[in-house]
Amino acid sequence: QVQLVESGGGLVQTGGSLELSCVASGFIFSANRMGWYRQAPGKQREFVADITSGSSTNYADSVRGRFTISRDNAKNTVYLQMNSLKPEDTAVYYCKVALVPAPRWGQGTQVTVSS
Repeated sequence: QVQLVESGGGLVQTGGSLELSCVASGFIFSANRMGWYRQAPGKQREFVADITSGSSTNYADSVRGRFTISRDNAKNTVYLQMNSLKPEDTAVYYCKVALVPAPRWGQGTQVTVSS
């Protein structure tokens, strides 16, 4: 059964850093694109970053240059290093795997950036 378990969220001041982790199981991790999304209160879930099986990366304009996505296939884990955090980065961050026929999501981890 597919499972995605996020961790690493917390409370940080503006300009601080956090690293999120997502441990995956139940599918062939190394063969799949993995992504991070976020949802702020009252807003729709939005794309943050993703990484292909070949480790090509894509970023939302709002985080490019501050966030870095990476993966460790030996540990079935995808990471999101977040630097220079801003209050507008406050959200629940979700890990996603684009499986067929439907994507699967983790339970989310809260990131709060205080001003």
